[in-house]
Amino acid sequence: MTEHKIHVEFPGRIIMVGFGSIGQGVLPLLLRHLAVPAERITIVTAEDTGSAEAAQLGVRFIREPLTRENYRRLLGPLLGRGDFLVNVSVNVSSLALVKLCWEKGTMYLDTCIEPWPGGYTDPTVPAGRRTNYALREEALAMRQGNERAPTAVLTHGANPGLVSHFVKQALLDIAADTGVQAGTPATRAEWSALARELGVRTIHIAERDTQAADTQKRPGEFVNTWSIDGFVSEGLQPSEIGWGTHERNFPRDGKRHESGSQAAIYLLQPGAGTRVRTWTPLAGPFHGFCITHGESISIADYLTVREGAQVLYRPTVHYAYHPCDAAVMSIHELAGRNYLPQERQRLLRDEITSGTDELGVLLAGHRKNAYWYGSQLSIEEARRVAPWNSATSLQVTAAVLSGVVWAIENPNHGIVEPEEMDFRRALEISRPYLGPVVGRYSDWTPLHERGRLFPEDIDAADPWQFKNVRVTW
Repeated sequence: MTEHKIHVEFPGRIIMVGFGSIGQGVLPLLLRHLAVPAERITIVTAEDTGSAEAAQLGVRFIREPLTRENYRRLLGPLLGRGDFLVNVSVNVSSLALVKLCWEKGTMYLDTCIEPWPGGYTDPTVPAGRRTNYALREEALAMRQGNERAPTAVLTHGANPGLVSHFVKQALLDIAADTGVQAGTPATRAEWSALARELGVRTIHIAERDTQAADTQKRPGEFVNTWSIDGFVSEGLQPSEIGWGTHERNFPRDGKRHESGSQAAIYLLQPGAGTRVRTWTPLAGPFHGFCITHGESISIADYLTVREGAQVLYRPTVHYAYHPCDAAVMSIHELAGRNYLPQERQRLLRDEITSGTDELGVLLAGHRKNAYWYGSQLSIEEARRVAPWNSATSLQVTAAVLSGVVWAIENPNHGIVEPEEMDFRRALEISRPYLGPVVGRYSDWTPLHERGRLFPEDIDAADPWQFKNVRVTW
């Protein structure tokens, strides 16, 4: 059984915004590892979901949706100096909450940068402004003058979040196995120089979820193992890719941004309609959805080597996600409805009967070809070590816990991205909840068994071109 170690004794109050699958899963972990009594925790959420669990633990539960008009009135009295706001909601502006927290002297963490409703899907807003790139640039602009503000950790769930720490460990593993003297990299410049020296050309956040329930998906129903609203909203955003310096085949439907770091591009189609080839140890090769995630941009930006204004090196980075089979069928149905959401939703947790969420990072193009490092968490193990979680949610909630602990230990750092945190500390806290954490090399490339049907569609000179990774047939 997992040792219930107190990582830090937190004397403040915790306010949790949102209480869906992630909120319910993380609450027991916060109580278990922060030594915070239940009476100092308040949940503010839009629905009754989870109210029984909150009551069971003695946590205050406020059901009222947060809006542009009321969030200050509702949250203001709950926040004070030294408190912590954990935002695991959808359709509540992350940046609005960060600003409010700074006014109150409160720390903050979220699992993705959320806009107010419509920010992802409003057809009157240009596609480039509906990207995670645009949201990230807006967030980073808040750093000026707030360098010592209460720590606000952005995008620290499983991915984005945990996978950035996996990348650093994977880089050290590859260096050790290829005779490269990595030393102890600690700065952005040192990590990017190491990735360049190793020859890493691309990084896939490669995830395969095989969890299943006995009850099949029904027509008109969206089924998933984590937040359905969150999955649908990010799936409808333009697909985004951190764009590497080795790429020589710019997508016909690709667009560059007009300002900012220029670390990423976007496609003029949703991530839920974009497929890519990837590989994980248990699943082998598969097609995943290239859904936009913050880590596609932040990892690519963090590992960029520049000389003045010139970019000398950057890997291509993107998500490659095969959700549970019921969710895949749900996405196909959603696409057939021209992305009009289904009338019913079913979140799988207690009814899951089997399966594993295999989540990791595939670093490729180096001397040993490809290396996957990550978590292989089964539903059985997830239930053994923590209540109210699936394997998918526990990978997220463990990372939320580690992000909260790190912020409490580093309380005045302003805006912080996962790449800027101590990856060893984050993995130390998360690892007891991740099941087997393994590293595996592979000789797989996206050209494996290719060329038999349409050989003219591949770039045979370099298997790690995004043109080869992207599924077009």
